[in-house]
This record gives sequence, structure tokens and C-alpha cells, in this order.
Amino acid sequence: MSETTTAPPSASAGAAEVDVRIEDDASPLVRLIGRTLRDSARTGHAADTLSRSTGTVAIRSHDTPQAATINFGDNGLDVSSGVLVEPDATVTVDLNARFAPTADPSGDADLAGGVLQALTPPLPGWRDAAQRFWDATRSLPGIPDVLIAVTEGPEGLEQVVLGDGSTQYLVAGAPETLAGVFSGADDLVAVLSSGALGIQGTMSQLSVMTGASWKVRYDV
Repeated sequence: MSETTTAPPSASAGAAEVDVRIEDDASPLVRLIGRTLRDSARTGHAADTLSRSTGTVAIRSHDTPQAATINFGDNGLDVSSGVLVEPDATVTVDLNARFAPTADPSGDADLAGGVLQALTPPLPGWRDAAQRFWDATRSLPGIPDVLIAVTEGPEGLEQVVLGDGSTQYLVAGAPETLAGVFSGADDLVAVLSSGALGIQGTMSQLSVMTGASWKVRYDV
């Protein structure tokens, strides 16, 4: 049994629907890859690669033992844990840098390049990303009543205020940083550690917000 999500690309893509399937009890890496490929499919990004009917690609983390396999078939593609067969291509990536390759791919260069492209869908606007994040996580236990996202725009400070109530949590950063965190492309804790993101809230709120970010990042 596997978990299946059908992700239709945008109307401009002119491609058929893409089934992105992941295994039951999928690992975080498998979920991350699956969610990222669905984002690409929804926007029509890398449509030629996602509509392939053959090919097997291994995805390896550059600094951990994590690995997964993408297998293309006639009825979509499957993402599974580990590398149990000899792949047509292998890519080694930084999972905290939006799947940026850390070494030259091995095997089929065109297939590897197509998969790397599919794993880097364009980010939504930071306002749209914040709204989607809020819609997906606002019902989680302990989530603050109000989420405030703040950035520096061409005309000064800009902000989005989502929700209503007495408790609030503020997240501040550059537009791309906010878009990356709210869309799940970037890990909240990793971005915080880098100093690229500022927050205002309690430690318990940070814990809840971290869980919310994982929900979006890993599509759980």
C-alpha cells in the first residue's frame, strides 16, 4: 500500500495529471521529496521530467545516511526509502539548501538534471506562502491566535497579519526567506540557526511553530 496524491499542473503546462506516490510510513526524506515534486506538478514546473515513463534516480543526503529513490513509470512516479536497485542516475544534495547538488551527478546526466530541476519549484510570493501556511496549520493544538509576517520592502516595512485573538507570533525576514520557510522549502530551525530569520514569541510557541513548519515541509 502507498499514499497517493494527484497533483494537476497549471493550465499553462499543457501536461497530463501527475501521480506522485509515496510509501506508507514514509521517512521524512521521502515525504520531503514527494511534497516538493507535488509543488512542481501543481505549477507545471519541470513538466517534461515529471511526465517521464521510465527512469530511476537515487537521491542521497550529502551529510547524513538518508537516501531515497524516485522511480518513473507509465502511471506516475513512486518515491521510496533507500536505494534498493541500481539507479539510472544518482544525485547527492544538501537537504537544507533546497536540494542543491553537492557533487556532480553520476549516471544519466539528462535524467539527473531533470530531477534536480523538478526538486526546485519556484517559490510562491511571501504573502501567498504565509496564507497557505496559516490555512494548513491554524487548527493545530497550541498554535498562536495570530501569525504576523514582517519583511523589508521597497517602501519600508511590510507585514501580513493572519488570524485574530490574544496570542500572537511574529516572524521576520527577507521576502525569499519567509517564502522558503512558509512554503516548506526551507527548514525553520535551520533558517533560525543561520540568523536569517527573526522571531518574537515564547519558547512554547516556538515549539508549536516548529511542528507547524514540519507539517508543511513534510506534508503530514
